[in-house]
Amino acid sequence: MKIAILSCLYPFRGGIAQFNAALARELGRDHIVKAFNFTTQYPPLLFPGKTQYVTPEDKADNYPSERILSTVNPFTWSRTARAIEEWGADVLIMRYWMSWFAPSLGWVARRVGDRCKVVVITDNIIPHEPHFFDAPLTKWFLKGVDGCVPLSDSVASELQALSPGKPFQVIPHPVYNHFGDPVSRGSAEDALGIPHGGRNLLFFGLIRKYKGLDILLRAFDGLPRDYRLVIAGEPYGDFSEYRRLIDDSPAKDRIYLFDRYIPDGEVRTFMCASDAVVLPYRSATQSGVNAVALHFEVPMIVTDTGSLKATVEGAGTGLIVDKPEPECVREGILRFFGTPGLQEECKKHIRTQKELLSWSGFCKRLLSFTESL
Repeated sequence: MKIAILSCLYPFRGGIAQFNAALARELGRDHIVKAFNFTTQYPPLLFPGKTQYVTPEDKADNYPSERILSTVNPFTWSRTARAIEEWGADVLIMRYWMSWFAPSLGWVARRVGDRCKVVVITDNIIPHEPHFFDAPLTKWFLKGVDGCVPLSDSVASELQALSPGKPFQVIPHPVYNHFGDPVSRGSAEDALGIPHGGRNLLFFGLIRKYKGLDILLRAFDGLPRDYRLVIAGEPYGDFSEYRRLIDDSPAKDRIYLFDRYIPDGEVRTFMCASDAVVLPYRSATQSGVNAVALHFEVPMIVTDTGSLKATVEGAGTGLIVDKPEPECVREGILRFFGTPGLQEECKKHIRTQKELLSWSGFCKRLLSFTESL
């Protein structure tokens, strides 16, 4: 089977590019795969981070792709569709996570849809920070695809509400496996400048309002002195509120801030220094951070929102906090560390989940769904 993948890959950085590279490599074991990439994802003025691209220190997967599609240049939309048609794809797989991509991807889907099946892997249907135009644009986009693969049940619910009758199959996010082997806790703590012997909490990934870092900072203020908080991720938007909370915190000497993009080669250092990853999200569908934590066998403390609860509670890989509020998050953290045997029990379940959420299993289910369309 000839499978075309249209989405972001190297030299773009971030979790979606990492996912796409892993997907392409796994599909390429048994099929002919060609990746079609963006020349432009977002105009610089609309991108909230420092850069969209990998940096020299980032050990990203340099999966080969043809850079052809610009979201801001409609002439490239036809060119991309023509390239996919001329290559002779049997299946086109796309990724969708925000309505900015609806016009360009929707145009391509409609152009190639008569010649190949079009399947979209959906991280979100409606973004975490929605706008009035998200629903109509996404609805238009979905009309051009044959089927959808939501990465969580909550995304599937959004899909059914917006596009009733659209064929879909939920396939959970696989566990990332490209960040290297674990390192010792001691060496990881040394690399981050953290004293040994404490209880280390990790907030990891892009810093955005819906992810609730402010909630965690307020919760951390009331924890005993043997707790430490590591914040590792690039701010998307104004960081001043978080800076103020850190500066005013009575526990600021136990907060370790790395407010930058974390290259692939450094991810294991942060994970291996941690007792638990905390996801105090106000809203969520699914999280790539979850897939990273599972790889390094780090339990999670998550709020009861979106599909995070099902991902963690159903699998026994962490602890659920009832509400995204400082008091609830603090109580959950204390309960996690105060329950005898809980951490080891979570790690045992994590090892089981790692086997279930493999890339080979994901791709088999993806292709089985595609063949059913």
